[in-house]
Amino acid sequence: MKLSILSGGAALGLVDAVRARFESEAGCPIEGEFGAVGAMKEKLLAGTECDIVILSRKLVDGLADAGQVQPGSARDLGVVSTGVGVKAGDPAVAVDTPAAFGQALQDADAVYVPDMQRSTAGIHMKKVFQQLGVLDGIAAKIREFPNGATAMKAMAAAPGRPVGCTQITEILYSPGVQAVGLLPRGCELDTVYTAAVAAGARQAGLARKLIEMLTDSSLDTYKNAHGFRV
Repeated sequence: MKLSILSGGAALGLVDAVRARFESEAGCPIEGEFGAVGAMKEKLLAGTECDIVILSRKLVDGLADAGQVQPGSARDLGVVSTGVGVKAGDPAVAVDTPAAFGQALQDADAVYVPDMQRSTAGIHMKKVFQQLGVLDGIAAKIREFPNGATAMKAMAAAPGRPVGCTQITEILYSPGVQAVGLLPRGCELDTVYTAAVAAGARQAGLARKLIEMLTDSSLDTYKNAHGFRV
């Protein structure tokens, strides 16, 4: 027996925070994938075994309309902002204004981002690069990964002085990198992440139990310290 999960990478740290207690109390492990929300949605629709989804509120609402999650099961976990990080020990880069952020991107040796087609942060960052007028100039040094966590892991081991842009939770969760700030005003993105029981869940009761843990007020202090605003 296992609880199968398809989740946006932004929620990995949050799930890990309750994993040991859940697995002890429920007597079953949490297994599944954490990646770009668009890719996780595609896996659900393709028939991947799934008891619980944690995606952006917009995607969960769409899945609810399509009958892909159980009615009334959706619960918001919190709001996650998109942020900027550098390797641990590197000097902070200025991200307080769009102009400063644009210059930081141009000065960076590489720019690490999640999937710019299917991840919440990646899609947004491509728009920001275009908005700042730097996309063409930095295109050759953009490094895309399936999700923010893998992007940050790769950045931590990269040479030179790269910059990473993804959900702030993934920056804070990743060893070897440090957050330098959120995206500047006019470039910001706040995303509500929502958990719901999949329509085809084999362990619906346990899925509800995990959602209860993830939304319990006792987790609020942890959330606020690790990038989830409640």
